[in-house]
Amino acid sequence: MTLKGRSFLKLLDFTPEEIGYLIDLAADLKAKKKARIPHDTLRGRNVALIFEKTSTRTRCSFEVAAYDLGMGVTYLDPSGSQIGKKESIADTARVLGRMYDGIEYRGYGQEIVEALAKYSGVPVWNGLTNEFHPTQVLADFLTIREHFGRLKGIKLVYMGDARYNMGDSLMAGCAKMGLNFTACAPEKYFPDPALTETCRAVAAETGATIRFETDPLAAVKGADVIYTDVWVSMGEPDEIWAKRIALLKDYQVNKALMANAKPEAILLHCLPSFHDLNTGIGREMGLRFGREDMEVTDEVFEGPQSIVFDEAENRMHTIKAVMAATMP
Repeated sequence: MTLKGRSFLKLLDFTPEEIGYLIDLAADLKAKKKARIPHDTLRGRNVALIFEKTSTRTRCSFEVAAYDLGMGVTYLDPSGSQIGKKESIADTARVLGRMYDGIEYRGYGQEIVEALAKYSGVPVWNGLTNEFHPTQVLADFLTIREHFGRLKGIKLVYMGDARYNMGDSLMAGCAKMGLNFTACAPEKYFPDPALTETCRAVAAETGATIRFETDPLAAVKGADVIYTDVWVSMGEPDEIWAKRIALLKDYQVNKALMANAKPEAILLHCLPSFHDLNTGIGREMGLRFGREDMEVTDEVFEGPQSIVFDEAENRMHTIKAVMAATMP
């Protein structure tokens, strides 16, 4: 199998076999790193990392992965590029494509990363858009497979606001790889109906199921994986907090919720998490609304069923696999 020259923009662009190949490659590269076996097979190549939205895990994952593969890295933060401001996306893509062997983009609309891929002439990797976060789901799937030994038939329940990139990407990924996906949220926070129909057509071929539920305890019954994310995303105004807390407080992952899943169920979270008051935003919002935690309690986040830091590490291994597989 070869993915050379392909861009990695969303999981719906790839077959289950291709996604499985990337997960296998990530596991192999992870084993090599743990054993300190050099794998700098892309020495002499260079990549550009465009971050219109900053991130600890995504930046560190791409940079360490690129260095391990022997590549040079240029990081462009929100002030370091004129993309879409003084220079069009198409022109930026064509300039960077002449200088770099691959481009990562993390920012806003999916149409931006699609345009970069169209005009650059080199592989483009989606580090996050408003609509999709495919490198995160690859890391999630590697983590699930490491823990359970399989993906097919695993029941994954996503708790909270399922309208955006994580709900979309997990639904698409589960459909592709045969996991049983449930989004548990108020009805207005379910994924886009058109995307849902696309994913259901894929699921019909792989044996996956896609369900929506408003009752948290009913949703997690028999779950292998409970997944959650922050209730308010980066860049959203502060006034959103009151509305989201009012609507999503009953969808918090807590001890009672975990107890209703399988005894061996695990917690996943793409991070960062407001599970305590030890962050600036967490402390501010916690004091404002009289809460010690938001989407997950500290007891569960720090408990034995939480493997969120295994998941965070796997961002780097799966991103490395994507770059290694697609770099021509």
